[in-house]
Amino acid sequence: MSPSLQNSFSEYCNKNKFEINKKQSEILISLEKFIFPRNKLFNFFSKKEDPSCFYLYGNVGVGKTMIANFVYDQINIKKTKFHFNEFMINFHDFRHQKKDDNTISEFVKELKQKYDFIYLDEFQVTNIVDAMILGKLFENIFLNNIKILITTNISLINLYKDGLQREQFIPFITLIEKKSVQKELFLDDDYRTQNQDNNQRIFYPLNEKTLFKINQKFRIFTKNFKKEEKTINTKGRVFKINNYYGGLARFSFKELCDQNLGAEDYLNVSQICDHIFIEKVPVFNEYNSNQQLRFITLIDILYEKKINLTLSMETDLNNIGTSKKHSETFKRTTSRLHEMTASKLS
Repeated sequence: MSPSLQNSFSEYCNKNKFEINKKQSEILISLEKFIFPRNKLFNFFSKKEDPSCFYLYGNVGVGKTMIANFVYDQINIKKTKFHFNEFMINFHDFRHQKKDDNTISEFVKELKQKYDFIYLDEFQVTNIVDAMILGKLFENIFLNNIKILITTNISLINLYKDGLQREQFIPFITLIEKKSVQKELFLDDDYRTQNQDNNQRIFYPLNEKTLFKINQKFRIFTKNFKKEEKTINTKGRVFKINNYYGGLARFSFKELCDQNLGAEDYLNVSQICDHIFIEKVPVFNEYNSNQQLRFITLIDILYEKKINLTLSMETDLNNIGTSKKHSETFKRTTSRLHEMTASKLS
């Protein structure tokens, strides 16, 4: 890592009261080398290609996003950042508009006109449509010399594990293995569960006492606002918000996660909200894994958009359970819920 970037990182950590960790510093060094290769002459003679992708994975709360955001803010190149769900929504929107056989190449050409570097945060593959597209999409991205930074909780070999027709996804994994620097960030502690204040906004179990407390909290926040009804229209899917008070919306878990809603619906909700109440969050198991997956997507988006969150739940976060299928991904969700329900309201 260059002295200037190293010094900037030290200042950044000191300012934000972050511990400077040796393993995180090692990731920074590798990431800087990826973005700005220094051995061009050597690589020319050795015919060795510079990697096109930096695949950074690790458990929740180890600082992956913090490091990636820091480096992203420091570099002065044509760049952009997407939450992975947003990136794929953009692609599907583009494909819907164009409706021709060259959608992928046209989409990537438009990306190249704007960007040389794309940072994809919270990379995960949960549906067969994206799984089938990603290989061709990334092949075109690399052919156009766009560098990709990926942060994720999941090691490359475990992406889309046990997914439908996963054998058709293997070429994507092979491509990323060939084109990527893969780094795992491993720490013992989840920094996001430390230094929590007393402004807790999670209520359990589901009983009359809990209902009274969350109603009391809700009245405080909505004291000076009138109740409205809002309608969200996402590609023809109509979703009604019946309890909306000047940026604060109140939902049951079933309203958000039992219906056929996805990332784009949740993004549209987040655009008109700054605080969301979600009530009656259940314990998760094999029988409600579809609802759990929607909940994971929802929390990812609310976290990314910095939406304040208040919850009522069957039990505390340590006992919320999970389906086997989503157990690894859900670790990130519970970590984020700890942080989102314990941080000061913005």
